[in-house]
Amino acid sequence: MALNYVWIAFLLIGFVVGIIKAIFLGQSGLLADMLTALFDAAKNGFEISLGLTGIMTLWLGIMKVGERAGVISVFAKAVSPLFRVLFKGVPKDSPAYGSVMMNLSANMLGLDNAATPLGLNAMKELQELNPEKQQASDSQIMFLVLNTAGITLIPTSVIAMRQTIALEQHVTGFNAADIFLPTLIATFIAFVSGIIIVSIYQRINIFKLPVLLFIGGFCGLIALLHFSLSQMPADQVNKTIGAIGSGVILSIIILFVSAGAIKKQNVFDNFIEGAKEGFNVAIRIIPYLIAMLAAISVFRASGCMDYVVQGIANVVAACGLNTDFVPTLPIALMKPLSGSGARGLMVDVMKHYGVASFQGKLAAIIQGSTETTFYVLAVYFGSVGIKNTRHALVCGLIADAMGLIGAIVVGYIFFWHK
Repeated sequence: MALNYVWIAFLLIGFVVGIIKAIFLGQSGLLADMLTALFDAAKNGFEISLGLTGIMTLWLGIMKVGERAGVISVFAKAVSPLFRVLFKGVPKDSPAYGSVMMNLSANMLGLDNAATPLGLNAMKELQELNPEKQQASDSQIMFLVLNTAGITLIPTSVIAMRQTIALEQHVTGFNAADIFLPTLIATFIAFVSGIIIVSIYQRINIFKLPVLLFIGGFCGLIALLHFSLSQMPADQVNKTIGAIGSGVILSIIILFVSAGAIKKQNVFDNFIEGAKEGFNVAIRIIPYLIAMLAAISVFRASGCMDYVVQGIANVVAACGLNTDFVPTLPIALMKPLSGSGARGLMVDVMKHYGVASFQGKLAAIIQGSTETTFYVLAVYFGSVGIKNTRHALVCGLIADAMGLIGAIVVGYIFFWHK
């Protein structure tokens, strides 16, 4: 029901503000702009779904190969001690654990839409365990929040865009991967915050050894990565991070195929069987995606987003705090609504202030450390027919907020100079 109210609010608030501006402020062209934005959103929603078909087909095919070869079950057993604490109602040896881990791993590598089919597959397997098919289960809510607040180990796409803009601006000695560690820390804050807030709602005791070992181990990993990368030249850092991300993905694919071949399975037929599901999933998510993008477009085109940002800026200034981060707030507010919209705003900040500026670096950290919560909520739950999302939206937005605060604080620690 929460998503229903949010959707209605976006449309009605945007429409009312547009009417007021058109009648009392003489902005007669605004309503036409809002209508154009609405139609463009519908078109974009369809194109995004269509664009996901190929990658969904590929990954669902690969996942079917891994499932038939038994590799997914091995992954599931490896993470089950941690996941058994976090995911209520999921059996000990459920293959859903492996699918959840694959999705979170894809998010760690900053693969954006490539993680979507893995997440949809995980949601489908969790839905099979759900006794109330139209209401989100505790485990599905935990998965969605961990997905939206997922740890980003390598913000691949953000680093690539920074490098491109740096070349356009002729920035010398630029390290496009210098946001790697700040992004990792900010996403880790969001991830842990997501675990905590969902655990409070669902009364899960997270003070258990598997959870504590995970948190402690990841803190150790952050320290190790920081030490290792600090010893490398700037140009080598970019190549190393790219090689790690690409190598992990290719290794997973080769592992699945090799395991199937060793077990003398018909790997090709297994791939085709899984790949056939890709098109069907893409078709199912179209109405949910278009509905959400349409409401967001009306709210944004009416100027309501600008009012929210300016209000926050005024509050920050009134508190006597530094306001250098304010130009990046539109990215933070847009990211839960639209990944492509936030990406465009990030590029705009980098081009206006400079890719090597504090604002440019903070924009990259925010883009890499928050997730499209409304998109994920609409697509993931919509793909399995869930209508009652319960506390998923609230928990997801709280995790996003903690990730944003973490990103701003970390950005000031690493990059801000008086």
